[in-house]
Amino acid sequence: MKISFNEITNGYENIEGALVVFSLKKDEGYEFRPPAVTLNDLTKGALTTAAEASNFKGKFGEIVELLAPNGIKATRVLLVGVGEMDKFTPLKAEQVGGKIIHKLMYSGDKNVTIVIGKFAAHCGLGILLRHYKFDKYYTTEKNVKKPTVEKVLISTLEAEAEKDKFEELEKIADGVIWARDLVSEPGNVIYPESYAEQIKELTNLGVEVEILNEDAMEALGMEAILGVGQGSASESLMVIMKWMGSKNKDEAPVALVGKGVTFDTGGISIKPGAGMEDMKFDMGGSASVVGAMKAIAGRKAKANVIGVVGLVENMPSGTAQRPGDVVSSMSGQTIEVINTDAEGRLVLADCLWYCQDTYRPKFMIDLATLTGAMMVALGQEYAGIFSNNDDLSNQLIAAGKEVDEPVWRMPIGEGYDELINSDIADMKNVGGKYAGSITAAQFLQRFVNDTPWVHIDIAGTAWKQKPSDVAEKGATGYGVRLLDRLIRDNYED
Repeated sequence: MKISFNEITNGYENIEGALVVFSLKKDEGYEFRPPAVTLNDLTKGALTTAAEASNFKGKFGEIVELLAPNGIKATRVLLVGVGEMDKFTPLKAEQVGGKIIHKLMYSGDKNVTIVIGKFAAHCGLGILLRHYKFDKYYTTEKNVKKPTVEKVLISTLEAEAEKDKFEELEKIADGVIWARDLVSEPGNVIYPESYAEQIKELTNLGVEVEILNEDAMEALGMEAILGVGQGSASESLMVIMKWMGSKNKDEAPVALVGKGVTFDTGGISIKPGAGMEDMKFDMGGSASVVGAMKAIAGRKAKANVIGVVGLVENMPSGTAQRPGDVVSSMSGQTIEVINTDAEGRLVLADCLWYCQDTYRPKFMIDLATLTGAMMVALGQEYAGIFSNNDDLSNQLIAAGKEVDEPVWRMPIGEGYDELINSDIADMKNVGGKYAGSITAAQFLQRFVNDTPWVHIDIAGTAWKQKPSDVAEKGATGYGVRLLDRLIRDNYED
């Protein structure tokens, strides 16, 4: 699907395909925007008739559809409510773009023209994100509807400026969509070796990619990550991505760290069979980091950014890690593995230590589908964050509001930390019945030293069972825009 821009002009009667115009909410009624006024005249009041018959009030997201109206060439007209103009924001424009393409995607129309005065580029971004569908494995037409829309023309004020803005937003969409693809792929397609090969594609954007294999990690003392993958036929890997976009290449980077468990059976502490197929998305945190690196490099962000992902497969076998095993870590701290299904924190432990020890970053943010307890606490609306730094947390909260990837700060503290003390090692990998998400964060904090750090538990937001305005149900790509916005707003030259 191609999205292009031009200046708003007259001549709406000659537009072919689907035509989209807008209306405001005004007092107790509605008010057509100028293109809708013109179309209403050309169609002899058909828009007014349709709006009144539908009890249309111009509220945000309301849509009235007219098929083949007389007086114009368009096959259909969508009258879309945007609410009150002073409340119409870039984020609202993205949502309305998503609503429009969702309505028209399977309409049979190949061409769509949207006439919008404000935030046209963001409307285009919403269209791109909502148009996404992971359907590569369908082989017969009866199994899936194919989108018909091929071209979207957005007519707007200052079209060249909006086009330039959209080109940058499109790079961010590329990162989101790649993350969604990675999370959606099954475990026989995305496993550590194949995943690392895909990440190498970032070199085309100027990202330096380094891969540590099991021998290299063993030499560094990374028994925590290696223990998770020792039951799998796939080799565990750590992938490091470097984007040095700042004018000062020696400036300390910001660091993004992701859990990449490409399939999680639970290991010897095996999960119930029902729903285990969903565990292909247990690498969602790594996908957020990889997608963010693509967005950051794609738009050539003026910042130094390090991405680190630990790629493992957690399988039960004769060589698998056992409950009760004690492993060391790169930090030298020892861990009693009480539950092999609490594996993500073991992966992140070595990734975080390696990152802070090697790169001395300004801060580290890790993302992981870490705990079911996070979904119990916050559902699928917010990701939970845990941090040792108020300023970084506040920056992340603000970024989340701007891109509709909200986060909610959760507590950590000494009382919780005591719950992961072990009788025979420095710590154990689970804390017991209560505060599961918090004790997981306390575990991770033991591997960050004094580096400013935020842990984001995206268990509820990486994969959703219902669609949103800008995403089909399934993989969301959550975290890509959040990280990109944080860096854009606070850490670029």
